[in-house]
Parts: sequence; structure tokens; C-alpha cells
Amino acid sequence: MSSEENIAVVVLAAGGSTRLGRPKQLVEFKGKTLLKHTMDEVDDLGFHTKILVLGARQEEIQNKIDPKGFKVVINTDWEQGMASSIKVGLEAAMAEEEGLDHVLFLVSDQPFLERANLIKLVHTQLTQHPKATYSKYGDNIGVPAIFGKEAFPLLLQLEADEGAKKLTRLEDFKYCTEVFKKGGFDVDTEVDVQQLKQMEA
Repeated sequence: MSSEENIAVVVLAAGGSTRLGRPKQLVEFKGKTLLKHTMDEVDDLGFHTKILVLGARQEEIQNKIDPKGFKVVINTDWEQGMASSIKVGLEAAMAEEEGLDHVLFLVSDQPFLERANLIKLVHTQLTQHPKATYSKYGDNIGVPAIFGKEAFPLLLQLEADEGAKKLTRLEDFKYCTEVFKKGGFDVDTEVDVQQLKQMEA
């Protein structure tokens, strides 16, 4: 995906699912793990800087995946919540690429993520120039989401389990959204896994 702007990608895969009892990143759907699916969708877009943030059960996950082109960073504070992973990922991206203009954040448990979702987000961000562009599913907004450099200091101020959605409640925080129809389906429980298996056909 060619652009005059410097865009980094950060895949947030540090969290553990206590209700699932095994790494949700390694749940399989249509012949590949959810984490590999996410990485593959990103891979073909040609981003120069790609960061993978791991934390819970990171050794087990690293043994099962090929990072191919992704710089793996470990969030040792993953239990503190999503904010710590956002910070670790953003700081790693900024260290890898000077003059970074945007960071695209993804998570590893959205089985219906498609490259087209990411292309729409980036296009809107680069043409509308908001501080961020979020995915919209139903009444909710969330990841994948892309943030301009004006938002970087705000992302670094997030705490505990605060996700980047919190920024939308700030005054003067201009943002856009792009529809991601099945973005609301993620994998946190065995029931979710069973539902997913039924959708493989």
C-alpha cells in the first residue's frame, strides 16, 4: 500500500483470555490461527514497520507462529490492561520509524477481518485528515483503528484497561469511522470458539 505518509502497523496480541483457558491467539479458523490470519491480512499491504505485541503465554505463541517481517515486542505488564500494550506497541513503532505519521492498531481475535477493512480505514485517514479513524460495528466503535501523530501523546497517556476508544470522548478530538460488519465478533470464551467453528463452512 503505497503512500507518501509513514504508516506503522501494531498488532496487539498480549492479552490472555482467562475464560477460555488457552491462548485465543492460537484458536484456529479456516485452517489458520486467528493471529496468523490477522498478520496475513496486514502483510500484503506493504507496510514498512510492523510490530507484534505479545504478553500472556508469549513463548507458547512464538513457538507456533512465524513473525515474518513483524518485530516482536513483549509487554511484561500485559495484566495491567490494554493501555499498556498500546503504549508498548506505539513506542516500538516510533523507535523503528522516524517521522512516523500514523499507526494502525489491530487485535488478534477478529476472525472476519479483511484487507478491505484496513484499506478503507487508511484511505479515510489520509483523505479526511481526522486525528483517528475507527472501525464501526453496530452501535460500537473500536479496532482496527488508525491514529495520526497528533493522537500519539494521548495514546501514551491511557491507563489500565482504557482502550483508544476513550479518546473519542475528548473535546476537539475529530475522528471518522468505517463500517466493519462482523467486527463485533471476537473470541473470549469456548462458546465463541464453538460458534466460530459452525461458521467455517
